[in-house]
Amino acid sequence: MAIFVGIFLILTGLTGIHSIRTVSKVTVEEGGSISIPCFYESEYRDHVKYLCKGCTWDDCTYEIKTNWKKSTKYSVSENKNQGVVTWTINDLTEEDTDCYWCAMEIRQRLDDGKRFNVLVTGKGDATLYVDSQEVTAFIGDQITVDCHYRGSKQIKWCRTGGEGPTSCVKNSGWIDETQVTVNRNTPGVITVTMSELRERSSGRYWCTDEDLQMPVHVTIKERPTTTTTTRQSMTISSTSKPVNHTYVSQEPSTEQTGTHSSSSNHLLSFIIPSYLLILMVDAFIWFMLKRRKSPATAEDEQTVTYSTVTHVRKTTAQQIHSEDEEDVMYSTVFYIAQQNTHQVEDKDENVTYSTVVHR
Repeated sequence: MAIFVGIFLILTGLTGIHSIRTVSKVTVEEGGSISIPCFYESEYRDHVKYLCKGCTWDDCTYEIKTNWKKSTKYSVSENKNQGVVTWTINDLTEEDTDCYWCAMEIRQRLDDGKRFNVLVTGKGDATLYVDSQEVTAFIGDQITVDCHYRGSKQIKWCRTGGEGPTSCVKNSGWIDETQVTVNRNTPGVITVTMSELRERSSGRYWCTDEDLQMPVHVTIKERPTTTTTTRQSMTISSTSKPVNHTYVSQEPSTEQTGTHSSSSNHLLSFIIPSYLLILMVDAFIWFMLKRRKSPATAEDEQTVTYSTVTHVRKTTAQQIHSEDEEDVMYSTVFYIAQQNTHQVEDKDENVTYSTVVHR
């Protein structure tokens, strides 16, 4: 069947002219990778796509299909809304230098496909390349792409797709309402700057010298909203209220257990000394209040009551030292507890005399 398909393609020469578009030739260094976009029309939206290796259909071999699993050597991605399938070849070697077909499986008639060439070169010998085939930016920003080339051909920056003609800029201009400036100040490099980016600036571009192309995928996104205000609000809220620690009995994981245990030990080491200090202060205050309520002096704690007081007249010798002074003998002494703190101040009222006898 492959022979008949090949003869048909050669005779008609119409394969992929109107329905499939891709690069014609790319160069890539050995050990690198290359991504090749392949655009198709809406009639092929739900068809199986495949990458076939070989310059003729009779020796063309399937490398990967959209309904196959990815491999380390080949991978494929597809955006049906945009009508593009992208083939990626990794870890390129000299053996990968060949013709490839971007093809569509078509039942009840011949498959449709478009051929392109891959040339794998030594290190530093690629004729046309870029630093990265994937570029992402935000709306309103600008991007810069350096296209490295060898030779004296005029390099252009072009946008391509499944519909409409390819739009190109040599020096400066506009592509789909996006400003493009090409700088050629550095030999062997053209610097492409795309400004005033918008969402519609997303798409497939390439550097080209008419013979070679190097694809670049540009993605423009909306800038994410910042959450600085929310974080500041949360910080103020957390500092304006006291921290309330709540402990829930759970079966935590090993990491959580270690964290909670460490936090509990730290909390206990703070609470226990504080609690002991509070107890000591309470005891001291209680002791001072107790002491203030007690009588002023030990000597005034009791009231003395005397009964049967006997006076004994002194001898003559004793009277010499203290004239007319009499000795008093007390007996039957009673101690009465003090009832009022005012009694301490008036000691004379606390003595009661009875049965006083002079001798």
